[in-house]
Amino acid sequence: MRLLAFSDVHRDERQAARLADMSADADVVVGAGDFASMHRGLEQLIDVLVTIEKPTVLVPGNNETDEALRHACRGWRSAVVLHGSGTEIDGVPFYGLGAGVPTTPWPWSFDLTEEEAADKLAGCPEDAVLVVHSPPKGHVDGKRELGSESVLRTIEERRPRVAICGHIHESAGEQSHIGPTSVLNVGPEGGFVDV
Repeated sequence: MRLLAFSDVHRDERQAARLADMSADADVVVGAGDFASMHRGLEQLIDVLVTIEKPTVLVPGNNETDEALRHACRGWRSAVVLHGSGTEIDGVPFYGLGAGVPTTPWPWSFDLTEEEAADKLAGCPEDAVLVVHSPPKGHVDGKRELGSESVLRTIEERRPRVAICGHIHESAGEQSHIGPTSVLNVGPEGGFVDV
């Protein structure tokens, strides 16, 4: 299965249109959050992505809530929003968690504590495609290691086939490994991933 994965488009409609064009070469499209900027521009950005007809898995970033993302995606038949939940596409399990983890310093941000994230990640099956907005602590999460302990523990315990994330812009395009799992901070440029 070939994924087109991206994150942190932040209202860039030109970039979204480019990703929609690229989706023709993918089996599944994965958007790892931050479609909006500080809760603005979500509907307009999704209106550009809605032309994607391939099965699409989205998680909210810290710049939009899961509720707002579900609302913006109503009528987009090929898309599913995951936040502490999973789905299966062509026999491959996908599990998603959005939001900033751990909590960010910004009052407007959609965040979860490590405990809340751990509760929502408890249902992640083994060997899934894990889609999280926040990277695991110590991997593709910048010089200050701003990633999540609960995401790290989930990857260590459940050993997903790949973990796709974003959130930390300075690490966009970087890759790491936790045991057998490739961890990719995909960023707004996006890229293809074979799983």
